[in-house]
Amino acid sequence: MKIVRYPHKKEWQDVLARPVFDTARETEAVRKILDDVRESGDEALRGYSKLFDKVEIDQLAVSGAEFVGAEQRVPQELKNAIQTAKANIEKFHAAQREESRVIETTPGVYCWRKSVAIEKVGLYVPAGTAPLFSTVLMLAVPAKLAGCREIVVCSPPDKNGKLADAILYSAQVCGIDKMFKIGGAQAIGALAYGTETVPKVYKIFGPGNRFVTCAKQIVSQADTATDMPAGPSEVAVLADETCIPKFVAADLLSQAEHGVDSQVLLVTTSEKVIEKTLAEIETQLAKLPRKEITEKSLVSSKAILVNDIDEGIDIINEYAAEHLILAVANAENVAEKIVNAGSVFIGNYSCESAGDYASGTNHTLPTGGFARSFSGISLDSFVKKITFQKLTEDGVHNLGKAIEIMAQAEGLDAHKNAISVRLNEINKSFRPLMPRSE
Repeated sequence: MKIVRYPHKKEWQDVLARPVFDTARETEAVRKILDDVRESGDEALRGYSKLFDKVEIDQLAVSGAEFVGAEQRVPQELKNAIQTAKANIEKFHAAQREESRVIETTPGVYCWRKSVAIEKVGLYVPAGTAPLFSTVLMLAVPAKLAGCREIVVCSPPDKNGKLADAILYSAQVCGIDKMFKIGGAQAIGALAYGTETVPKVYKIFGPGNRFVTCAKQIVSQADTATDMPAGPSEVAVLADETCIPKFVAADLLSQAEHGVDSQVLLVTTSEKVIEKTLAEIETQLAKLPRKEITEKSLVSSKAILVNDIDEGIDIINEYAAEHLILAVANAENVAEKIVNAGSVFIGNYSCESAGDYASGTNHTLPTGGFARSFSGISLDSFVKKITFQKLTEDGVHNLGKAIEIMAQAEGLDAHKNAISVRLNEINKSFRPLMPRSE
């Protein structure tokens, strides 16, 4: 990790820059894949599986026998852990339900809003360098709670043309039975356009590599809605002398191991924290199986020394991390000052892995600074908010004149007429209440 000491505010943009990649050729390649899938359907999907995954897929859909076999092979200990995580995720997301409230804005004018599930959704589950079965839980649980009628899952096959047992088991416990052995940009194309085998959906969810993210951005321009920009994973840790460097190092490494394009950031008020954390990183890194990947992501990662905790908060808000860990004194008070982050972990014992797996919050979060304007996945992600209004005769009488005046001012005579004809009809029989005589 590169150490940056006391950067001036005008330098923050450069100091906090994420890894940059040439996306022009990447975008061109993804467009070609999407066009092929749109035109050739399943044939294109099988061709790209052979090209990218080095496997020939005869049956794209996961069969019932594959679900059964996976359930039998998953160790009971892992099954228990998955069920624990599912229960917590379910509990947290179920609490996000909103009840409709009818508001009388003017006497006789009633307005309300109702949450309606998106009927058809597609869930993308990464499995390139690691089969992320936890993502199945994070996406399928809120989709089911929301009441989505059709839930379709795509995930890359392994070298044997299969999906990981844990991915299949997680889908099964969530009640998902439409799964396809398709990965990469071609999976996004299949979900966006539909093929002979894969149903077209209305919205696509899930993280992925740069090609998946690029494909989601392209299809969202004209074809299918997507959840958010979710590219390479990242974590920022704000630490002071009350932190435990061993914990900080472990948290930084936990995100660095995701991929070579991941980035981790340490912001601290203490030079000693940097020294001890970097030493711990070396010690822990030597024992990690994904050491090579992790080392590459650490090259673009930074430890930043700041003057005080307030400056640290400012730079953290500027960075807008996907995951933010607050390993500082009075962490809960500091958390109140965080305005840009995907998910916040408060105190020395709140490791980022808890949110990734089983605490209950969602781990599908905005990356690349998009936490400034995007939220992570929630129950709301899987519903539409439809507004309703009802006007009675009293409502038309009370609000009609204002509507007429505004429509006329905009020069929209047909708009004015729509309320005027109602007012005229009502006025024929309208009798205002007479004041009582004393």
